[in-house]
Amino acid sequence: MNPEKKGAALCRSSILKSIHEVGRELKKHRFVYFLSLLVAGYFFIFNYIPMYGVTIAFKNFSVKKGILGSDWVGLKYFREFFKSYYFTRTVTNTFLMSLYGLLWGFPAPILLALLLNEVKTNWFKRTIQTATYLPYFVSTVVIAGIIRIFLATNGVVNQFIQAFGGNASNLLAIPEYFRTIIISTNIWTSVGFGSILYLAALTAIDPGLYDAASIDGAGRMRKIWHISIPGIMNVVIIMLIFACGSLLSVNGEKILLLYNESTYKTADVIATFTYRKGLVENNFSYSTAVGLFNSLVNFILLVVTNYIAGRSSEYSLW
Repeated sequence: MNPEKKGAALCRSSILKSIHEVGRELKKHRFVYFLSLLVAGYFFIFNYIPMYGVTIAFKNFSVKKGILGSDWVGLKYFREFFKSYYFTRTVTNTFLMSLYGLLWGFPAPILLALLLNEVKTNWFKRTIQTATYLPYFVSTVVIAGIIRIFLATNGVVNQFIQAFGGNASNLLAIPEYFRTIIISTNIWTSVGFGSILYLAALTAIDPGLYDAASIDGAGRMRKIWHISIPGIMNVVIIMLIFACGSLLSVNGEKILLLYNESTYKTADVIATFTYRKGLVENNFSYSTAVGLFNSLVNFILLVVTNYIAGRSSEYSLW
């Protein structure tokens, strides 16, 4: 047989064999692939198709004309945002609030998980876990209401301040305190739920390592430093990459419920600004441009952080 024909026949045979194997695999695990298709369909319909709406940022969007019929204006709204007074204020506030939240909020669930891992009394451990998990499942509106009650002029916090000779004041109306209030309450509501992943990673560590360390005379702190922390470092790095990748994404719901005009100087972030521009002023193109800018910066931060993590350690997203 001609070598070329023989090679073509072998190629066809290999392709047919691969198709047959794929078909057999699909038939064998058809229910799993069917469920996977449902998930893929969900993300395609609700996450990918709506991305077409991003074109609003480059058009003078009119509800009457629709997305396709609206006039194309290019980068007009991006330039307006970059030249506006709000650009410096919103980006600075967003970055600082995220940075402070990362510095104080990111280590909190790790520390809680390490402490709970050292608790040997099961009923006490479960009680602490339940108490720290509960705030996460409370509505943001309810949390904001609790914060307003506690920080009101006649609230518990001001009564405590007055007991030590201080003066009562509306703490939510003082710009210098707003970031601290948001970050501290975010830690309170999320620290318990955030520790679940680290507790799961700690349970995967071989108990024999702790036994060997005890035989060598290591105390609890040395076990934590040399066994527990290295054992969960892969999870810590991955979560840190995600946290840095969303450095300009501050949850605006709680801020919207708590801020006011007197605290705009430190409280106005990109999320609240896009809300006011888009839903209050009906300037959809402008708010979409600001939101797209925010997403692009977060994407760049994610790629850079992942690159640094991959070069400095063996853990990265890709």
